[in-house]
Order: sequence, then C-alpha cells, then structure tokens
Amino acid sequence: MAAQTAASADPPAAKKAAEASQPARSGSGGADNGQFTITQNVNEVYLVFSVTDSHGRFISNLRLSDFALLDDHRAPEKVYSFTQQTNLPLRVGILIDTSSSIRQRFEYEQQAAKAFLLQVIRPQSDQAFVEGFDVSPDYRQGWTNNLDSLAAGIDSLQPGGGTALYDAVYSACRDKLLTSRGQEPVRKVIVLISDGDDDQSHAYLDDAIKECQRADTNIYAISTNASPSRDKGDDVLNKMALATGGKAFFPTTVEDMPVSFEQIQKELRSQYALVYKPADFKLDGSFRPIYLFCLDRRYKVRAMQGYFAPKG
Repeated sequence: MAAQTAASADPPAAKKAAEASQPARSGSGGADNGQFTITQNVNEVYLVFSVTDSHGRFISNLRLSDFALLDDHRAPEKVYSFTQQTNLPLRVGILIDTSSSIRQRFEYEQQAAKAFLLQVIRPQSDQAFVEGFDVSPDYRQGWTNNLDSLAAGIDSLQPGGGTALYDAVYSACRDKLLTSRGQEPVRKVIVLISDGDDDQSHAYLDDAIKECQRADTNIYAISTNASPSRDKGDDVLNKMALATGGKAFFPTTVEDMPVSFEQIQKELRSQYALVYKPADFKLDGSFRPIYLFCLDRRYKVRAMQGYFAPKG
C-alpha cells in the first residue's frame, strides 16, 4: 500500500509500533460503524484492512505482531483488539455511470451489478443503495435489504449525457454513508462502475476522496474503459481506490466484469479489524495519515491512507 506517511515513517518507529502493539482489552463499544471511527469519549480508531500475497490471494491467520502501524507518524498509545473479521455487516453503495460514454455496455453492467448484489447482500445484516449518475447524482433506491427493490433500482437507470463522477461519489458519501450509523461495526463500501472520465463535476477529485475518508468508506472501482490500454480515467479510479483502502479492477472485456465483482465479494468477507487509541490525539478536525504494513514484506496490506479526526 502506498500510504501517505511512507516517506516519513522511519524504520525504528515502525519497529517500535510493532513491538508495542499488544492488546490491552477488547473493544468496549467505542467503535462505531465504519472502517475508521472515533468517538469523543475514548478516541478509538476502528480500522479494517485486507492482506494479500503477490498473486492477490488473501492471507489469513496473521497475528498482531506481524504488523506495524503508525497513526499521524506515531505508534498507537494502546491497542484494544485485533481480530480477523469475515462477517462484518456491509453497507454498500452501488454507483453506476449512466453517461453516454458507456451506452453500448450499459445493459451488461446492469446485469452484472444485480448478480453481485444477489450474491453479496445478506438481508438479515446487510443493506445497500443504488445511485446512477451522468450530469448529476440520481438515487434510484435508498438504503434497503430488499434485493428485489435494489434490482428494480438498477433496472430503472437509463443512459444519459455527460459525467459528474466526483459529484456522485461526494454526494453518496455525504448524504448516505456519513449518516449510516448503527450499534455495531460495519464495513462501508462504494462499488463504482465507470470509465473514470469526468467532465461535469463541481467537486474535484480530492474533494471526493476526502469525503470518502470522512465517511470511513472504501471504493472498489470497476473500469468500463473499452480501449486496449489504460487511460486517464483508469488512473482516476485507481487513485480513488488506493486512497480509500479499496481496489480498482480493469477487466479487458465487458464479459469479464463478473470476475471483478467476484473478487470484490471475496475481499469484503476476508479482512482484519484493529481497534486502537491514537497517540497525541486531538479533536481538531485534522487529517491523520495512517501507515500500516506487514513485517513480512511478501504480503501487501490494503487499508485507508488516513482519516479525519472529529472537531471538539
């Protein structure tokens, strides 16, 4: 993971972080329902991350001592819990590009998105919403665990004009994912289907990324770029995914899209959860970068590159 603190994280500090990270107690309810959640009472960070090898296979059964963590360039003051989480409730936003640039592939994308929801959403614990976007966000189904309603929302989308990708992501995080709160930790993700090209947004790319980080939300992007080579839009999707702890997929043909959805499904059920108290934490609304890596450098850690502290 290319974390924002990588250049400034010195090895001795990272080693100290690994040695000092020993569980003190289990979580006491201070963790809220995002990948990065901080409460003003105990100042706990709830961090969900995945670990893969060089072939993209998920690595399980690692221990806390296998990792080093820096939060705002410092080792955590205390680690409350470290667990392998395979059944966290999901909150999934399905964002589908309906601009004219994807018109020829649109119906196939709809079918793949519906199949994904049928496979991944467990009605007893998970919820999702459906948002299309061209020149503006178009919410077709709000939060629900009803698979028929979600499928109908996807079916109701129609291809339109230009593309306001950044506005759509920003809106989804601000209006849906920031307000999705509950009593237990959940994993919040956006599954974004787009070619990554934006020609209509009022928000900038960094605005969309920051709003995802405020909403504790990972972006999993599936490129619809039909050209044989990567372009600027693919780079945009990759940047959004990396910054938010998700992943971008680049299927070579539209028929390969279900494979990307299957990989996302596996990752959502294969992750670790770490709850800790940051050192020198202040309720000042500042951005706190995170640097997390596995001491066995054969393995790659994928997590958020940081979070925003609440304002006191």
